[in-house]
Amino acid sequence: MTKSTASDKPAVTQAMIDAYDEYTHLTLDRRHFMEQLTRLAGSGAAAVAIVPMLAANSAQAAIVADNDPRVKGEEISYPGNGGDMKGYLVKPANQAGKLGTVIVIHENRGLNPHIRDVARRVALEGFVALAPDFLSPLGGTPADEDKARDMFAKLDPAQTVANGVATVALLKDDKDGNGKVGAIGFCWGGGTANMLAVNAPDLAASVAYYGMQPKAADVSKIRAALMLHYAGLDDRTNAGIDAFQKELDAAHVEYTVYVYEGANHAFNNDTSAARYDKKAADLAWGRTIAFLKQKLT
Repeated sequence: MTKSTASDKPAVTQAMIDAYDEYTHLTLDRRHFMEQLTRLAGSGAAAVAIVPMLAANSAQAAIVADNDPRVKGEEISYPGNGGDMKGYLVKPANQAGKLGTVIVIHENRGLNPHIRDVARRVALEGFVALAPDFLSPLGGTPADEDKARDMFAKLDPAQTVANGVATVALLKDDKDGNGKVGAIGFCWGGGTANMLAVNAPDLAASVAYYGMQPKAADVSKIRAALMLHYAGLDDRTNAGIDAFQKELDAAHVEYTVYVYEGANHAFNNDTSAARYDKKAADLAWGRTIAFLKQKLT
């Protein structure tokens, strides 16, 4: 009998992670990604084994289960721009008094189990959390995450921003909320959180994880306090940090920037084995919750 050892597990290199990032965010299609990964891995079999380590695993156990008695979650719909928005609304089960409210904005895979889990984590910290499905105008997030990724290119950016502004308005008037609204976004959602800060003057606080920066001309419109988390190895997103900081300083916007050295883009996503960085994720999460409690309660 042959025993499996740790050495049997394929090694994931930074070049493979970079190729996956290009595939998920830029122009590399799946066929060319697999060809590139095969070259890097040395064989097609190794490439096939490595893909699940790079991609998010929807079967990964949630940190806060969907039936956790400490929270109450429900599917909702509400008026958006040109149609209804769908979302996942979560509140603490034993709420006492009115709470700050937080919009949880998904990555470019849509409203999937991981983001629902994140919304429950936010609710456990004492907030009303709403994770909108920004693919609602196209029928909502499909089960196939590759199909979801392709749908993002079909979204109308102006409509996406308008739907975000409508979500802020909804939470500002939530019966269990205190009227203060914040946002937290990851990857595509981080960029969307930044755009929401530009376009929603009622937004009190915004946290962007490795999110693309808004246009320089728009930064002066920001009224929310910002917390910006970046991964040290994420050259693509980090290329815009210096210019963004310059504009934020010129506009006297309150902000904090953290760069997590040695961490990859999507380091907070615990369903992606190769890119998740527990140390960076835990540190960023602690900072995020303290910031949101300061600004929203």
